[in-house]
Amino acid sequence: MSSTAVTAKTLPEWKRLRPARLLYRALGLLLAVGFVGWSLDVLRIDVDRLPGLFGRIADVLSRRYWPPDLAHVMKPDFISAIIDTFQMSYVATVVGLMLAVPLSWFASVNMTPSKRWLYPVCRLVVMACRSVHEMIWTIVLVAVVGFGMLPGTLAMTLFCIGFGGKLMAEAIEAIRKGPVEAIRATGAGHLQTFVFAVLPQVRVAWAGIAIYTWDVVFRASTVVGFFGAGGMGHFLRESVQKVESRQVSAIILTIVVIVIVAELLSAWARARIARAVA
Repeated sequence: MSSTAVTAKTLPEWKRLRPARLLYRALGLLLAVGFVGWSLDVLRIDVDRLPGLFGRIADVLSRRYWPPDLAHVMKPDFISAIIDTFQMSYVATVVGLMLAVPLSWFASVNMTPSKRWLYPVCRLVVMACRSVHEMIWTIVLVAVVGFGMLPGTLAMTLFCIGFGGKLMAEAIEAIRKGPVEAIRATGAGHLQTFVFAVLPQVRVAWAGIAIYTWDVVFRASTVVGFFGAGGMGHFLRESVQKVESRQVSAIILTIVVIVIVAELLSAWARARIARAVA
Protein backbone atom coordinates (compact mmCIF):
# COMPACT_ATOMS: atom_id res chain seq x y z
CA MET A 1 0.00 0.00 0.00
CA SER A 2 1.43 3.38 -0.99
CA SER A 3 2.04 6.24 1.43
CA THR A 4 -0.52 8.36 -0.43
CA ALA A 5 -3.21 5.76 0.19
CA VAL A 6 -2.25 5.48 3.85
CA THR A 7 -2.37 9.26 4.30
CA ALA A 8 -5.74 9.51 2.57
CA LYS A 9 -7.09 6.75 4.76
CA THR A 10 -5.97 8.33 8.03
CA LEU A 11 -7.10 11.87 7.28
CA PRO A 12 -10.59 12.78 8.51
CA GLU A 13 -13.29 13.11 5.92
CA TRP A 14 -14.10 16.71 5.00
CA LYS A 15 -17.70 17.72 5.39
CA ARG A 16 -19.34 20.97 4.43
CA LEU A 17 -20.76 22.93 7.36
CA ARG A 18 -24.47 23.04 6.75
CA PRO A 19 -26.56 26.05 7.81
CA ALA A 20 -28.87 23.82 9.85
CA ARG A 21 -25.95 22.45 11.85
CA LEU A 22 -24.62 25.97 12.43
CA LEU A 23 -28.08 27.01 13.61
CA TYR A 24 -28.25 24.10 16.05
CA ARG A 25 -24.88 25.03 17.51
CA ALA A 26 -25.93 28.66 17.93
CA LEU A 27 -29.19 27.62 19.59
CA GLY A 28 -27.35 25.25 21.90
CA LEU A 29 -24.95 28.01 22.93
CA LEU A 30 -27.79 30.45 23.51
CA LEU A 31 -29.67 27.91 25.59
CA ALA A 32 -26.59 27.23 27.71
CA VAL A 33 -25.97 30.94 28.33
CA GLY A 34 -29.67 31.51 29.00
CA PHE A 35 -29.76 28.67 31.53
CA VAL A 36 -26.80 30.20 33.38
CA GLY A 37 -28.55 33.57 33.53
CA TRP A 38 -31.80 31.97 34.68
CA SER A 39 -29.96 30.02 37.38
CA LEU A 40 -28.27 33.17 38.67
CA ASP A 41 -31.67 34.85 38.90
CA VAL A 42 -33.39 31.91 40.62
CA LEU A 43 -30.54 31.41 43.08
CA ARG A 44 -30.50 35.19 43.76
CA ILE A 45 -26.75 35.45 43.21
CA ASP A 46 -25.70 39.09 43.36
CA VAL A 47 -23.04 39.29 40.65
CA ASP A 48 -22.24 42.90 41.62
CA ARG A 49 -20.65 41.65 44.84
CA LEU A 50 -18.12 39.44 43.05
CA PRO A 51 -15.55 42.13 42.05
CA GLY A 52 -14.75 42.92 45.70
CA LEU A 53 -14.87 39.33 46.86
CA PHE A 54 -11.13 38.70 46.89
CA GLY A 55 -10.49 41.91 48.75
CA ARG A 56 -12.95 40.96 51.48
CA ILE A 57 -11.46 37.47 51.73
CA ALA A 58 -7.96 38.91 52.12
CA ASP A 59 -9.21 41.33 54.79
CA VAL A 60 -10.92 38.59 56.83
CA LEU A 61 -7.93 36.25 56.57
CA SER A 62 -5.49 38.96 57.64
CA ARG A 63 -7.59 40.07 60.61
CA ARG A 64 -8.93 36.77 61.96
CA TYR A 65 -6.82 33.91 60.61
CA TRP A 66 -3.32 35.35 60.50
CA PRO A 67 -0.85 34.47 61.88
CA PRO A 68 -1.73 30.77 62.26
CA ASP A 69 -1.25 29.18 65.66
CA LEU A 70 1.48 26.75 64.65
CA ALA A 71 2.10 25.73 68.26
CA HIS A 72 -1.36 24.13 68.29
CA VAL A 73 -0.51 21.71 65.45
CA MET A 74 2.81 20.77 67.08
CA LYS A 75 1.13 19.27 70.14
CA PRO A 76 1.60 15.51 70.63
CA ASP A 77 -2.18 14.93 70.49
CA PHE A 78 -2.46 16.57 67.08
CA ILE A 79 0.55 14.70 65.70
CA SER A 80 -1.06 11.49 66.96
CA ALA A 81 -4.24 12.50 65.13
CA ILE A 82 -2.22 12.89 61.90
CA ILE A 83 -0.90 9.34 62.31
CA ASP A 84 -4.43 8.11 63.00
CA THR A 85 -5.61 9.76 59.79
CA PHE A 86 -2.88 8.00 57.80
CA GLN A 87 -3.79 4.68 59.37
CA MET A 88 -7.50 5.19 58.74
CA SER A 89 -6.97 6.00 55.07
CA TYR A 90 -4.55 3.10 54.60
CA VAL A 91 -6.77 0.47 56.26
CA ALA A 92 -9.87 1.73 54.44
CA THR A 93 -8.07 1.67 51.08
CA VAL A 94 -6.68 -1.85 51.53
CA VAL A 95 -9.94 -3.36 52.79
CA GLY A 96 -12.07 -1.41 50.32
CA LEU A 97 -10.00 -2.41 47.30
CA MET A 98 -9.89 -6.05 48.41
CA LEU A 99 -13.69 -6.01 48.39
CA ALA A 100 -13.79 -3.99 45.16
CA VAL A 101 -11.76 -6.57 43.19
CA PRO A 102 -14.42 -9.32 43.13
CA LEU A 103 -17.21 -6.75 42.87
CA SER A 104 -15.58 -5.15 39.83
CA TRP A 105 -15.21 -8.58 38.24
CA PHE A 106 -18.86 -9.45 38.80
CA ALA A 107 -19.98 -5.92 37.83
CA SER A 108 -18.18 -5.92 34.46
CA VAL A 109 -20.63 -6.67 31.69
CA ASN A 110 -18.12 -8.54 29.53
CA MET A 111 -16.60 -10.83 32.19
CA THR A 112 -19.25 -11.37 34.85
CA PRO A 113 -20.03 -15.06 35.45
CA SER A 114 -23.76 -14.28 35.61
CA LYS A 115 -25.34 -11.39 33.71
CA ARG A 116 -28.73 -12.22 35.14
CA TRP A 117 -27.92 -12.22 38.87
CA LEU A 118 -24.35 -11.26 39.76
CA TYR A 119 -24.02 -8.35 37.34
CA PRO A 120 -27.08 -6.30 38.44
CA VAL A 121 -26.57 -7.04 42.15
CA CYS A 122 -22.87 -6.16 42.21
CA ARG A 123 -23.40 -3.18 39.95
CA LEU A 124 -26.06 -1.95 42.37
CA VAL A 125 -23.70 -2.36 45.34
CA VAL A 126 -20.96 -0.36 43.61
CA MET A 127 -23.41 2.35 42.56
CA ALA A 128 -24.92 2.54 46.05
CA CYS A 129 -21.52 2.97 47.69
CA ARG A 130 -20.52 5.60 45.14
CA SER A 131 -23.76 7.57 45.08
CA VAL A 132 -23.68 8.45 48.80
CA HIS A 133 -21.05 11.01 49.77
CA GLU A 134 -18.41 9.85 52.24
CA MET A 135 -19.40 12.58 54.69
CA ILE A 136 -22.98 11.31 54.71
CA TRP A 137 -21.70 7.78 55.28
CA THR A 138 -19.70 9.12 58.22
CA ILE A 139 -22.72 10.85 59.76
CA VAL A 140 -24.85 7.70 59.41
CA LEU A 141 -22.15 5.38 60.78
CA VAL A 142 -21.37 7.68 63.71
CA ALA A 143 -25.05 7.49 64.64
CA VAL A 144 -24.93 3.68 64.35
CA VAL A 145 -21.60 2.69 65.97
CA GLY A 146 -20.72 5.85 67.92
CA PHE A 147 -17.80 8.27 67.81
CA GLY A 148 -14.23 7.23 67.03
CA MET A 149 -12.06 5.94 64.23
CA LEU A 150 -14.33 2.97 63.40
CA PRO A 151 -17.13 4.92 61.65
CA GLY A 152 -14.56 6.93 59.69
CA THR A 153 -12.75 3.80 58.55
CA LEU A 154 -16.03 2.14 57.57
CA ALA A 155 -17.16 5.25 55.67
CA MET A 156 -13.87 5.42 53.76
CA THR A 157 -14.10 1.69 53.03
CA LEU A 158 -17.54 2.13 51.48
CA PHE A 159 -16.19 5.04 49.47
CA CYS A 160 -13.31 2.85 48.21
CA ILE A 161 -15.74 0.12 47.16
CA GLY A 162 -17.78 2.57 45.10
CA PHE A 163 -14.91 4.64 43.71
CA GLY A 164 -12.38 1.89 43.06
CA GLY A 165 -14.98 -0.69 42.05
CA LYS A 166 -16.34 1.50 39.26
CA LEU A 167 -12.90 2.30 37.84
CA MET A 168 -11.76 -1.31 38.07
CA ALA A 169 -14.92 -2.56 36.35
CA GLU A 170 -14.40 -0.06 33.53
CA ALA A 171 -10.79 -1.27 33.16
CA ILE A 172 -12.05 -4.85 32.80
CA GLU A 173 -14.63 -3.81 30.22
CA ALA A 174 -11.83 -2.23 28.13
CA ILE A 175 -9.64 -5.37 27.84
CA ARG A 176 -8.86 -7.16 24.59
CA LYS A 177 -11.04 -10.21 23.91
CA GLY A 178 -8.32 -12.27 22.18
CA PRO A 179 -6.55 -13.59 25.32
CA VAL A 180 -9.92 -14.27 26.96
CA GLU A 181 -11.14 -16.34 24.02
CA ALA A 182 -7.81 -18.21 23.87
CA ILE A 183 -7.98 -19.16 27.55
CA ARG A 184 -11.61 -20.20 27.26
CA ALA A 185 -10.77 -22.38 24.25
CA THR A 186 -8.59 -24.53 26.51
CA GLY A 187 -11.61 -25.32 28.71
CA ALA A 188 -10.76 -22.86 31.51
CA GLY A 189 -13.48 -21.82 33.93
CA HIS A 190 -14.50 -18.34 35.03
CA LEU A 191 -11.85 -18.01 37.76
CA GLN A 192 -9.04 -19.34 35.57
CA THR A 193 -10.05 -17.01 32.76
CA PHE A 194 -10.04 -14.07 35.15
CA VAL A 195 -6.65 -14.93 36.64
CA PHE A 196 -4.80 -15.77 33.41
CA ALA A 197 -6.54 -13.58 30.81
CA VAL A 198 -8.01 -10.58 32.64
CA LEU A 199 -5.57 -9.80 35.46
CA PRO A 200 -2.49 -9.56 33.20
CA GLN A 201 -4.29 -6.91 31.15
CA VAL A 202 -5.61 -4.80 34.03
CA ARG A 203 -2.91 -5.13 36.70
CA VAL A 204 -1.12 -1.95 35.65
CA ALA A 205 -4.36 0.03 35.44
CA TRP A 206 -5.47 -1.39 38.78
CA ALA A 207 -2.19 -0.37 40.40
CA GLY A 208 -2.74 3.22 39.26
CA ILE A 209 -6.37 3.08 40.41
CA ALA A 210 -5.28 1.82 43.84
CA ILE A 211 -2.79 4.67 44.28
CA TYR A 212 -5.29 7.26 43.08
CA THR A 213 -7.97 5.82 45.37
CA TRP A 214 -5.70 6.11 48.40
CA ASP A 215 -4.90 9.69 47.41
CA VAL A 216 -8.59 10.61 47.31
CA VAL A 217 -9.38 8.65 50.48
CA PHE A 218 -6.62 10.38 52.42
CA ARG A 219 -7.96 13.80 51.46
CA ALA A 220 -11.42 12.82 52.65
CA SER A 221 -10.00 11.27 55.85
CA THR A 222 -8.58 14.62 56.92
CA VAL A 223 -12.06 16.07 57.44
CA VAL A 224 -14.34 13.13 58.36
CA GLY A 225 -13.36 13.73 61.97
CA PHE A 226 -15.36 16.96 61.77
CA PHE A 227 -18.43 14.69 61.98
CA GLY A 228 -17.14 12.62 64.89
CA ALA A 229 -14.89 10.08 63.16
CA GLY A 230 -11.57 11.04 64.77
CA GLY A 231 -8.35 12.16 63.15
CA MET A 232 -7.39 15.72 62.29
CA GLY A 233 -10.99 16.63 61.62
CA HIS A 234 -11.76 16.24 65.33
CA PHE A 235 -9.31 19.03 66.20
CA LEU A 236 -10.69 21.14 63.36
CA ARG A 237 -14.20 20.77 64.76
CA GLU A 238 -13.10 21.76 68.27
CA SER A 239 -11.30 24.87 67.00
CA VAL A 240 -14.27 25.92 64.87
CA GLN A 241 -16.70 25.49 67.77
CA LYS A 242 -14.43 27.53 70.05
CA VAL A 243 -14.04 30.21 67.33
CA GLU A 244 -10.27 29.85 67.52
CA SER A 245 -9.65 31.17 64.02
CA ARG A 246 -5.86 31.05 64.21
CA GLN A 247 -5.96 27.42 65.26
CA VAL A 248 -8.32 26.73 62.36
CA SER A 249 -5.91 28.33 59.89
CA ALA A 250 -3.01 26.31 61.32
CA ILE A 251 -4.96 23.05 60.97
CA ILE A 252 -6.03 23.92 57.42
CA LEU A 253 -2.44 24.75 56.45
CA THR A 254 -1.31 21.44 57.95
CA ILE A 255 -3.93 19.57 55.94
CA VAL A 256 -2.85 21.37 52.76
CA VAL A 257 0.82 20.51 53.34
CA ILE A 258 0.05 16.85 54.10
CA VAL A 259 -2.20 16.53 51.05
CA ILE A 260 0.54 18.03 48.86
CA VAL A 261 3.05 15.51 50.24
CA ALA A 262 0.56 12.68 49.63
CA GLU A 263 0.00 13.93 46.08
CA LEU A 264 3.76 13.96 45.43
CA LEU A 265 4.10 10.43 46.80
CA SER A 266 1.22 9.13 44.67
CA ALA A 267 2.63 10.85 41.57
CA TRP A 268 6.03 9.28 42.24
CA ALA A 269 4.46 5.84 42.66
CA ARG A 270 2.45 6.19 39.44
CA ALA A 271 5.60 7.29 37.57
CA ARG A 272 7.50 4.24 38.87
CA ILE A 273 4.71 1.96 37.69
CA ALA A 274 4.68 3.63 34.26
CA ARG A 275 8.45 3.22 33.90
CA ALA A 276 8.26 -0.42 34.99
CA VAL A 277 5.67 -1.16 32.34
CA ALA A 278 7.52 0.74 29.63
